[in-house]
Amino acid sequence: MDSVRAALSSAVANQAPLIPEFRDAESKLVYLRWQATMSERLAKKIPELQIRNEFLQAVWYESKRAGLDVTLVMGLIQVESNFRKFAVSNVGARGYMQVMPFWTRIIGDGDPGKLFHMQTNLRFGCVILRHYLDRDRGDNFMGLGRYNGSRGRAPYPEAIFAAQRNWLFERSAVG
Repeated sequence: MDSVRAALSSAVANQAPLIPEFRDAESKLVYLRWQATMSERLAKKIPELQIRNEFLQAVWYESKRAGLDVTLVMGLIQVESNFRKFAVSNVGARGYMQVMPFWTRIIGDGDPGKLFHMQTNLRFGCVILRHYLDRDRGDNFMGLGRYNGSRGRAPYPEAIFAAQRNWLFERSAVG
């Protein structure tokens, strides 16, 4: 458990800037087209363009950083908070990815208020989800259930998979 805690703490503590890096111009163009497409889809949930684009950049960055499918993360955020930064569940989970405050004591600095900070919430959520997926050997169904505390039960993962379809992006349509 100590090695897991150390690895997760290290992943959360790395305060790299939210600037996506691309291997070539084509990759950057795909990202920019993805961001424009997702921005249109997200406009009703996050009306202010600058905030919406910062959010999408952060989701892209943290998803890629954690080795997660960005559509899975967007689906999870839709189900967990419906894209509300200050969402609080009836059990106290916070922010976009509904991170439980105990995680700040385990792998953070102990300040649960930081879970309302966009980058912090997305980083914690993505790192935790990656950890659970790794524990379940990449099984999205089981890993998502573990994330939600409903491991082995279908409604939560199925809701994420259904929401994930809202965020699909056809790369073939862009070149």
